[in-house]
Amino acid sequence: MTHTERQPARTALPVDLDEAAHRCLVAGFEGTTAVPDTLKRLIDRGLGGVILFTRNVRDAEQVRRLTDTLRALRPDLLVAIDNEGGGIGHLVSAGAPEVPGSYALGVVDDPDLTARCADALAGHLATLGITASYAPVADIQRQAGNPIVRTRAFGTEPELVSRHLSAWIAATEARGIASCAKHFPGHGGTLTDSHHELAVDPRPYDELDLGPFRAAIAAGVPMLMSAHVVFPALDPNRPATLSRRILGDLLRHELDFDGVLVSDALEMKSIADLYGEAAGARIALAAGADQVIVAVADLGVTLECRDALLEALRDGVLGEERVREAAGRVERLVERYATPASEVAVWDAGAGLEAARRALRGQVSPGPVSGAHVVDLFPVPHPALNWGGEDLLTAVLAVDPTATGTAVNGEPADLEGAVEDILARAGGAPLVVATCDAGLHPWQARMREVIEARRPGVVRVATGLSEGGALCSYGRGRVNLRAVAEALVGAR
Repeated sequence: MTHTERQPARTALPVDLDEAAHRCLVAGFEGTTAVPDTLKRLIDRGLGGVILFTRNVRDAEQVRRLTDTLRALRPDLLVAIDNEGGGIGHLVSAGAPEVPGSYALGVVDDPDLTARCADALAGHLATLGITASYAPVADIQRQAGNPIVRTRAFGTEPELVSRHLSAWIAATEARGIASCAKHFPGHGGTLTDSHHELAVDPRPYDELDLGPFRAAIAAGVPMLMSAHVVFPALDPNRPATLSRRILGDLLRHELDFDGVLVSDALEMKSIADLYGEAAGARIALAAGADQVIVAVADLGVTLECRDALLEALRDGVLGEERVREAAGRVERLVERYATPASEVAVWDAGAGLEAARRALRGQVSPGPVSGAHVVDLFPVPHPALNWGGEDLLTAVLAVDPTATGTAVNGEPADLEGAVEDILARAGGAPLVVATCDAGLHPWQARMREVIEARRPGVVRVATGLSEGGALCSYGRGRVNLRAVAEALVGAR
């Protein structure tokens, strides 16, 4: 037993209260087969849930064995994962259905198609023994410079976002999977990524994006996830995750939500750097959260958070009634969702590609190209979101084996030299230049301009939000890139 696992030499809490405190934790861990001993001990004492990541995934059979092993330790353990679809996902190697991200679904604006895509994702989770999905995103993409929401949102209008949220939640629920609308009360009005630093939404109360969360609650969503964002109109002093005004007064009383409120990951810099994960866990629970996620694989961090909760209970800093209330909500959740379905009906495997094709906007000008040299410019993948860095050339080669190309993943040290290299490789082939949110990453626009100055007539593609004069996919999921490839070469 490590030092951090030892009980402090103080009066032990009643067993049921100790278990209630453990119920309020969701832990990440390392491994694809064996369950770490530390995690086993946490589960034995009542751990509420685990969150899986790419580090826990090798293939579908392995994931199902792992989830069965976890449930054998405690049948009422919630096994969860981030499963938004699009270019963000952890289950590619386990055969996840390929669906576009939420923004592309909003562009199509067919809630039935959104439901079919959500059903495919949820059906796949059920086969793996994963019964909770930290999706869909309820944020509205408000700011052109927002670095983290973007194509993860269904769109820019509250009504559109609300109807697609409702469709997603209903389809997920029908599979017996718990959905989670995030990030309450909205991350789309910020200009900061809360993974890296504290984000602020300065808008007045009547301009905040509460509509989609009201719709999610009306649709019966069993979980909401809080945002590590400060809303001065609601609470100028603390981010939503740590704010009693936001989680208590607003969410519980005004919006009348009685499901499980789970925090975003506590190791994100907006919490970890300003408060520390352990203090963040204690403050979040006191403010009204029911579970806190400690997503890092280092279980020592989870133990520190657990110990902070137990210490706060002993000292009376954290109320026993508050923890029992939170644990009670978690217990009601696991009663509904902890046990995977014994049989899983088939899903529509083609829904995602249909959606990606229908989401394309713009034209290939002057027309389809074959044997093109594809220049795919995109930022370094976000480490927390596990976008895998799929490139457009691979998708184009699948429908046009004569194509060539260059993937540029992140700003090159020598931009002019990189362009020279690209043009030399392209020779006389038609040029396709794809950018991904060039407004956020100006090096992409500069690189495209240099290429166009040397080779007029470039075919423009945008794989993020829309850019002028470009064929736009509204996402970099595999099916998004496949749809672009088909349009480029006239394959459909």
